[in-house]
Amino acid sequence: MKLGILFSGGKDSTFASWLAKKEGYHISCLISIFSENKESFMFHTPSIERVREQSEVMKIPLVIVKTKGNKEKELADLERAIKIAINKYNIGGVITGSVESVYQTSRIQIICNKLKIECFNPLWQKDQIELLNDLIKNKFEVIITGVFAEGLDKNLLGKMIDKDFIKNIKILNKKYGISVSGEGGEYESFVLNCPLFERKLKMIDFRDYGKGNSWSREIEVR
Repeated sequence: MKLGILFSGGKDSTFASWLAKKEGYHISCLISIFSENKESFMFHTPSIERVREQSEVMKIPLVIVKTKGNKEKELADLERAIKIAINKYNIGGVITGSVESVYQTSRIQIICNKLKIECFNPLWQKDQIELLNDLIKNKFEVIITGVFAEGLDKNLLGKMIDKDFIKNIKILNKKYGISVSGEGGEYESFVLNCPLFERKLKMIDFRDYGKGNSWSREIEVR
C-alpha cells in the first residue's frame, strides 16, 4: 500500500515514517501543513518550513498546504492536503506520529473515514521514555525547537534529545506533569539526521522569539 506521512519534521512523525518503511510500506509522499497560527491545536509550527530540506534528503516528495490555523477550520485544510496526496500520489492511507493525543488522532481518523483511506498510528500508546530511548538507539539526531510549558525555558532550545535530556525531562515530568515526549505540546523538535536521510542536515543559523515559558526557534539548515 502506498502511504502518505502527516509530516511535521519533528521526532514523532519522522520516527513513525521510519517504522512504516521498516514494515515494508511504500512512502509515496510527505504531507505538511504550514499554519499561520503559532498556537495551532493540530499542527507543529516551529521551523515547519524546513520540512522542505528534510524532504530533499529523504528523497520523498512533499505536499504543502497552508492554513490560517483557526480551530476546527484547519481540519478542512488538512483534508484538502490529503486529497491532493490521494490524487497525485495514489495513496491508500496516511501515517501519523500521534502518541497519546486523542484530539488529533480522532480528527485525522474522521477525515480518513470520509476519504475511505486507512490511518496508521505506529506510535500510539507507546511508552514515552521508551520512545525517546528508541530515538537515541536508532541514531535519530533531534533538537528542541520550541518550549511551551511551565518548567521549560529558552535554555532548552537547540538541545539534543540525548540521555541527559531524558534524565532532565523525567524530573520535570514529576515536578510539573510535563509529558515526557512533549505530546501535550510542551515542546517541539526537529530531526537533523536519521536512517531515512541520505545525509545529515546542518543548522547554519537560527532566530529565537518568545517570552517566559513560551519560546520558539526558527532554524536555517542545509
